[in-house]
This record gives sequence, structure tokens and C-alpha cells, in this order.
Amino acid sequence: MPAIVIDASALAAVVFDEPKAVEVAAQLDTAQRIDAPAFLWYEMASVCVKKIRHHPDDADGLRRALREATELPVSIHPVDPLDAVAVAHETGLSAYDASYLWLARHLGFDLVTLDERLRAVAEAGNG
Repeated sequence: MPAIVIDASALAAVVFDEPKAVEVAAQLDTAQRIDAPAFLWYEMASVCVKKIRHHPDDADGLRRALREATELPVSIHPVDPLDAVAVAHETGLSAYDASYLWLARHLGFDLVTLDERLRAVAEAGNG
């Protein structure tokens, strides 16, 4: 897998040691480069906030995990909102998910996601 676009669901699994972390980590290990839309880190921050609210005693560790994640070699790209709207309209995905899909298609890279609906649309080539 030479290059990938990763979404927040997949990256969060690894960063916060969620159940599918090993599966995603294996894909990351074989990727020569990792790319994502510019809002990836805001989505990751949102995941971190939710985890802190549910596990306040783990707040320091969760913040540390997010900080370490921001040091990963992820190439960040802007996504034109109109492109996201077009893909969302064509596929029925949210604008956020459509942005990941648009970027993967635009770059010609595989999309790594744990979101089943997004994965199904990406694999089917819909939109």
C-alpha cells in the first residue's frame, strides 16, 4: 500500500488504542505516505474531548496521545467545500466523510477508514 488517505475513525483507533487499532496499524506500517484533509486534527481533537468527558481520570494520557499523534508524518490537504458538497450529494455521505473520499480519489490513494458506510461507498466507487 504505497499511499493512503486516513480518516479520523481509523487514526483514532490507533492513537487511543481502540479495538481495531492493530488492523489499522498494519495498514499504516505498509503505507509509504499518509494524507488527510486539513480538518483531520480537529476531528481528532473532538474524539479526544469526548474520551476525556467519559474518562476524566485518563485526561492527561489522552491529551498526550493526541499530542504524539500530531507528530505523525501526515500530509494535510485543503478540500474545496464545493467538492465535498458534490461528493456528499452524489453518495449520501456527510460532508466530512465526502471530503475524505474526495481527497482519496483526487490523489488516487486508498482510503483507510473504520466507518463501514464510507468504506462501502469507497470500495464500490460510487459518486
